[in-house]
Amino acid sequence: MSKTATLQIDGKSYEFPLVTGTEKERAIDIKTLRGVTGGVTTIDPGYKNTGSCESAITFLNGEEGILRYRGYAIEELAEKADFLEVAYLLIFGELPTKHELDKFHADIKAQSHVDEDVKKILDGFPKSAHPMGVLSSLTSALVAFNPSSVNVDSEEEMYNAIVRLMAKFPVLTAWAYRKRVGLPLDYGDDSLGYVDNFVKMMFKKPSGDYNSNKTIVEAMDKLLILHADHEQNCSTSTVRMVGSSHAGLFVSISAGIAALWGPLHGGANQAVIEMLEAIKEDGGDTHKFMQKAKDKEDPFRLMGFGHRVYKNFDPRAKIIKKSADDVLEALGVDDPVLDIAKDLEKEALSDNYFVDRKLYPNVDFYSGIIYRAMGIPVEMFTPMFALGRLPGWIAQWREMRLRKEPIGRPRQVYIGENLRPFKSVENR
Repeated sequence: MSKTATLQIDGKSYEFPLVTGTEKERAIDIKTLRGVTGGVTTIDPGYKNTGSCESAITFLNGEEGILRYRGYAIEELAEKADFLEVAYLLIFGELPTKHELDKFHADIKAQSHVDEDVKKILDGFPKSAHPMGVLSSLTSALVAFNPSSVNVDSEEEMYNAIVRLMAKFPVLTAWAYRKRVGLPLDYGDDSLGYVDNFVKMMFKKPSGDYNSNKTIVEAMDKLLILHADHEQNCSTSTVRMVGSSHAGLFVSISAGIAALWGPLHGGANQAVIEMLEAIKEDGGDTHKFMQKAKDKEDPFRLMGFGHRVYKNFDPRAKIIKKSADDVLEALGVDDPVLDIAKDLEKEALSDNYFVDRKLYPNVDFYSGIIYRAMGIPVEMFTPMFALGRLPGWIAQWREMRLRKEPIGRPRQVYIGENLRPFKSVENR
């Protein structure tokens, strides 16, 4: 097998090395292209065919429906591990021992207090503020309360920064929710597990005790695991790009939150519920809308089905489908919108049009259903996504800094005006 690729430009040939990953992925290494060709670059809008880095964190094969964190199948992790174990795995490269996991959790608990002045910043937002804007702002504000830069060559400093963010981020996420719905802020309970404590901070009513619901906690745990990393997507690439300037961890994560906020990225599960609401308002005829989805001339699009990366099936959807069924049964929710969701799912899984095209319900479809059943408003869906993605963002930032990757600086092909003389305002 050839180890080089040849590119011909203006009658001249140039050879570039081929890079092969551990899963046999192949890439042409063109970092010397501009130098050896005298200025030629590539153009790849959206970077669909461009590898921005080499990474040992996540392997994704969309054609075969494979997702692995650090070599572990997502199916096995979702079944056998909890979110904190997966976070440790992603960030530090190996599953933790019992001692390492206990220490990680204890250190997170010790750092979970959020400075009271952060509440003043939160108070400055109107109740109508979108939780993603609040979360991004509060995460960035953490820099002011942790002003010293992290020495990335110090394992201790790196570990402490990671622990602080893992500790405070679920608090900020829960506070953004409680601000939105008008509940007093909750500080959590150190006797609870990481995910159970987050659920408590989200849902505890001021007038009653918190009673942990095992089905809810397990479903939330799985959702966070399934969202924990997904290779070089928009928000992850943003975290690495911002971090490549040697910006700190907190502000780099804040930039990732902003990228995730976009409806083409983290807003997909919100779009699912909005679609279901629209179908309900139209009368709830799911068959009618399935027919509309088949009609290429119809602008209607079926949200939560198929995936731009997974061409076969979304492996995360298979896992979370059972959790969605369990949550609906445990909560006994009577919601016509969720009934419509179940009807759409049933029809899509039995209709040859969708089966042949592998347009199966994806993880966004089921996560939207679960959050809806839990009573979480749609504007909070993306912050929940961000909480799950946090360890992946941290892992990617840490890897980028430890590998001492250069500052990100994409090239362009200029298509504007050529040189032209300046005209005074009287002559324009």
